[in-house]
Amino acid sequence: MIDGEDEAVTTSCNKESPIPDTDKFVYQILNGPNEQCQENFRMDKTVFYKLCHVLQTRGLLRHTNRIKIEEQLAIFLFVIGHNLRTRAVQDLFGYSGETISRHFNNVLNAVTSISASFFRSSDVDDHQSDPCFKDCVGVVDCIHMPVMVGVDEQGPFRNSDNGLLTQNVLVACSFDLRFRYVLAGWEGSASDQQVLNAALTRPNNLQVPLGKYYIVDSKYENLPGFIAPYRGVSTSNKEEPKGMFNERHKVLHRAIDRAFGALKERFPILLSAPPYPLQTQVKLVIAACALHNYVRLEKPDDFVFRMFEEEEQEEALLAETTETEEGRGMTLEEEEEENQGHEHGSFRPEEVEDSLRLRDEITSHLWNHYVQTF
Repeated sequence: MIDGEDEAVTTSCNKESPIPDTDKFVYQILNGPNEQCQENFRMDKTVFYKLCHVLQTRGLLRHTNRIKIEEQLAIFLFVIGHNLRTRAVQDLFGYSGETISRHFNNVLNAVTSISASFFRSSDVDDHQSDPCFKDCVGVVDCIHMPVMVGVDEQGPFRNSDNGLLTQNVLVACSFDLRFRYVLAGWEGSASDQQVLNAALTRPNNLQVPLGKYYIVDSKYENLPGFIAPYRGVSTSNKEEPKGMFNERHKVLHRAIDRAFGALKERFPILLSAPPYPLQTQVKLVIAACALHNYVRLEKPDDFVFRMFEEEEQEEALLAETTETEEGRGMTLEEEEEENQGHEHGSFRPEEVEDSLRLRDEITSHLWNHYVQTF
C-alpha cells in the first residue's frame, strides 16, 4: 500500500525520552551498543540525537504519526552510508518505496538548507605547525565524482582525462579536515582552474581570510590567496630551495586527500553515480560534506576520523624516509603551454606579482631555516 501524507504530531525529539516501537529496525539499533549506530547510521548515538534536535528546532523536520524524526534521519543516513537504493531498504524499515523516497528527499533538503552554517570559516584554525606556512588556512582542490545524466546531457559531463561521466566538485578544506566551502555540480569537462574562477566570482563566493591563503596544486595558477607549487621542479630535489618548497607544499596538500577519504568512507554513496536527478546528486555532495563537518565538530575523535588521523601519522613517517615522483609538478615546456591564454580574473597584474613574491619569501624562509639548522 502506498502511504499517504502523515499527520504531524508534537512530541519532541529527546534522547532522554523513552524510545518507541522497539521492534523496529531503527530503534533496535538506537537501543543497542554505540558501535551499531556507528556502523548503520555512520555516527555516534549522541551526535545522531543532537542532529535530530537541530533539524527539529529549526523547523526543518517534524514527527508524523507513523515516522518520528529519528527514523526519518536514519533512513537517509542508512541509504547514503551504505550506498543502497530505495527498494533495498524498504523491507528493512517496513515502509513503501514512496514513503522511503519522500522522507529521504525531505531530510536531504533539510540538511542542504542549513549546510552553509556548517561551512562557516570565521573560526578557521590552521591546525598545522609549519612556521613557514603560518598564514596557510588549508587546501583548495577539485575532485571528480561520478554522475548519472541523460544521453543528451552527457557531453559536457564527460571527463576529458578518463572519459567517465563526472561532476567536478571544488572544495576548500582546513587542516582539521573540515570543508570550508563546497561548489558542486560543474560538468566533468570543466577545468579545475575554470571552476575555481567561478567560485571566486559567484554571489556565494569562496572567500579567503584577510592576510591568509590556501595552497593549491599545479593545476592552478599562483594567485592572491592561492599558493601553487613551482612548476618544472621535482619534489625529490630537496637540496635546493624550490624543491624543498614543493616537498613541504605536497605534505600540506595531503590534508585534502584525508578529508575526501574520510568523507567517502563515511558516505560511500559518493563512490558511484546514484540514479537520482542531477540536482539531487549535487545536493547529496553538499549534504554529505555538511554532515562530515557536523560530526567533526561534535565528535572530533569519531571512529572514521581516527582512521585518517592514523593515516596522517603513517604518511609523515613515510615522507621522512622515502622520495617519490608523485607531485613533481609540470615540466618547463608544460608550464609555458599551461600559461598561454590564462586569465587572472579580477586580479590586477601587481596583485599576481605580489602572490609570486609571497611564494618566493616562503621558499627563502624555508631554505634559510634549513641552512641554519643543518
